[in-house]
Amino acid sequence: MLEVTRTIDATAEQVWAVLADGWSYPSWVVGASRMRAVTENWPAQGSQLHHSAGIWPLVTNDQTVSLESEPPLRLRLQAKGWPAGEATIELRIERQGDRSVVTMIEDASAGPGALVPKQLRQAVIAPRNKESLRRLAYIVEGRSHPQSNRRPAAGSPDSWQRSRVHRTGKR
Repeated sequence: MLEVTRTIDATAEQVWAVLADGWSYPSWVVGASRMRAVTENWPAQGSQLHHSAGIWPLVTNDQTVSLESEPPLRLRLQAKGWPAGEATIELRIERQGDRSVVTMIEDASAGPGALVPKQLRQAVIAPRNKESLRRLAYIVEGRSHPQSNRRPAAGSPDSWQRSRVHRTGKR
């Protein structure tokens, strides 16, 4: 299993504030194109995000359900992305002073995507999650330090390298 980590120049609470803003989901999740509805108590366990994926006119409507929510340190989700299937995603936030290390772990859990060999699907998921964490960092750091010049320019090679892919012991 591959996990992606990124150090974000913001507190765990500041990272959580973006995760708890369900309407920002398509801004940082690669593949999500628009939000249709957000359950009022998002991201409490059982709450839902109703989103779309794809490029118009080839857009599918799906949803993501919060399986576990431990503010501000952990969020576990079940994302539906049919016709590809479903995926379970875990976001962990580790405090490091006034910074946070965010870890994202994802794998297919149902549908056609789960039939793809794990090594192959992880090779596709990891770069997608690397970009998702990069986008999340831009949003969190932009909200936390709106006047800062410390962040690299969007799309810079340095920014891409700040998200790291690691192999875990899980298979």
